[in-house]
Amino acid sequence: MSKIANAFKNGTAFIGFLTAGDPTTEKTVEYILAMEEAGCDLIEIGIPFSDPMAEGIVIQDANVRALKHNTTTDDVFDIVREVRKKTDVPLVFLTYINPVFFYGYEKFFKKCNELGVDGIISPDLPFEEKNEIKDIALANDVDVISLIAPTSKQRIQKIASDASGFIYVVSSLGVTGMRSEIKTDLNAILSDIREVSDLPLAVGFGINTPKQAHEIGKIADGVIVGSAIVKIIEEYGENATLTLKEYVSSMKEACR
Repeated sequence: MSKIANAFKNGTAFIGFLTAGDPTTEKTVEYILAMEEAGCDLIEIGIPFSDPMAEGIVIQDANVRALKHNTTTDDVFDIVREVRKKTDVPLVFLTYINPVFFYGYEKFFKKCNELGVDGIISPDLPFEEKNEIKDIALANDVDVISLIAPTSKQRIQKIASDASGFIYVVSSLGVTGMRSEIKTDLNAILSDIREVSDLPLAVGFGINTPKQAHEIGKIADGVIVGSAIVKIIEEYGENATLTLKEYVSSMKEACR
């Protein structure tokens, strides 16, 4: 099965996200390896999409930049191929379901299996439609990561009991993006999930400072950061490696 469990075996996991092809596919490979070296326990790779509805402006803009460079799904697989020459760090695709559908479910997940992609997160795939890809994904050792949001309420335990890999707990309402404060009662949500699932629980959406990572790390099994990493790449472009490593290292240390 996938290597996702390895990300959580040494305490609170730090999970980083970046958009493939921003600023280039070559730099995406370099940045993934830099993030892993600096302490990322699992890395989410965003497949560029023209309508990333769950994303805030930072990640939206990253998608636009990657698509301007004509980054394709095959290019993203090539990125994984290069990364896998250097590291076994768990890798998860974050993608809207449209690119997967048009690539072909069988072809997509077979390639994930061949290249060592361990999971998939699809923000626009409702729990009720998860079976559209679940069996094909699991047959190829790819976990379909479930998202649980504060609005899930009575659906929380239903979603959690059918999850695999880890559970992505959405910290805040709205789209992704850096937030100065996380106001959701995460303790209550995590408690509800733990009644029905032993999977690791990773919290994302809005987390961007070491202080936030430290506080979330006290109650969750993993801390997910996307927009802050993508913002560094936006600011530094092809020269982001050192700043990325410094940031990831500080966040990983805060998780400890």
